[in-house]
Amino acid sequence: MTQKMTSIGLMSGTSVDGLDVCCATFTRKDGKWSFHIDCARGYDYPQELRQKLGRDVQNMSAYEFVAFHSEYGRYLGQRVNEFMAEFGVKPDIIASHGSTVFHEPAKRIMYQIGDGAAIAAETGIPTVSDFRRLDIMLGGQGAPLVPVGDNLLFGEYDYCLNIGGFSNISWREGERRVAFDISPVNYVINRFARTVGLEMDRDGLMASKGHVDQALLRRLNALDYYSRPAPKSLGREWVEANVFPLLDGCGLSLEDLLRTYYEHCAVQLSKVTVPGRSLLVTGGGAYNKFLIERMRELSGCNIVVPETAIIEFKEALIFAFLGVLYMTNQVSCLSSVTGARQDNIGGMLFKIN
Repeated sequence: MTQKMTSIGLMSGTSVDGLDVCCATFTRKDGKWSFHIDCARGYDYPQELRQKLGRDVQNMSAYEFVAFHSEYGRYLGQRVNEFMAEFGVKPDIIASHGSTVFHEPAKRIMYQIGDGAAIAAETGIPTVSDFRRLDIMLGGQGAPLVPVGDNLLFGEYDYCLNIGGFSNISWREGERRVAFDISPVNYVINRFARTVGLEMDRDGLMASKGHVDQALLRRLNALDYYSRPAPKSLGREWVEANVFPLLDGCGLSLEDLLRTYYEHCAVQLSKVTVPGRSLLVTGGGAYNKFLIERMRELSGCNIVVPETAIIEFKEALIFAFLGVLYMTNQVSCLSSVTGARQDNIGGMLFKIN
């Protein structure tokens, strides 16, 4: 029996610079999934929205928070309408990641802002959102969610690494998938690039001019998160409490600070990989030539940087896939990855008629 479904995935990362939209068709034949990216596009956030998502939302009153949750959901629905009109597509399902505002799984606290009901109302398309909540209530991290897609769609690679606001990795170990967040990456780098009026350290040019400060590198590598066993995940709260104080008080030039931080990211990758294995790299960090160079040098992995559509839209693609798994009643959240009591099918469905 062959199953086929077209889905739009929406992805907004921790760096809150914009929205990725990917429409793909997924086919299941003889128990194996394949995909075809039909069309994909990124949308930059307006400055006001970027500020709300990146800084203001955590300090809003309850009323303001609920109002913004709906407002952002409507915004997402409107972008999907533009996308469908531009590319002439109409999917069976929309799957929305939302934007992470709170992520403290030990306290059973998480929130993905961007109301799925508003998306469904704007588009008229059944919408699945809030993929993390059930897993958190089952005692899991609620993250990462992408590994189920790594397993079923990209299983030919030994490792799948995504470098966005945070780097996360997954691999197969026997019959189970192992995955976790490695370290903050662009969430930190972009914050310091903005201090000199840039949105990012393009190609790692600033970092490449600096020198590694060994004392700062030791302090970064000694942070307790890195010695914890998986499953584990990172959020903005941890970075702001642990990483920024070290960097803000280090007294280094911007170039030396970034160079040291790049080395930190590469060291942490090398601690969880085996030299000589194949490693697929996606996400915005795949374009950072100097960062990839340091990761290749320290990890010894055969790093594969795929075609542009996969680099930029793999996470949106996999969220589209999570929507398909939801609609076909198949596990989308792996307890081996998140630490939950059991595998689960995360998400909430909003459907008109």
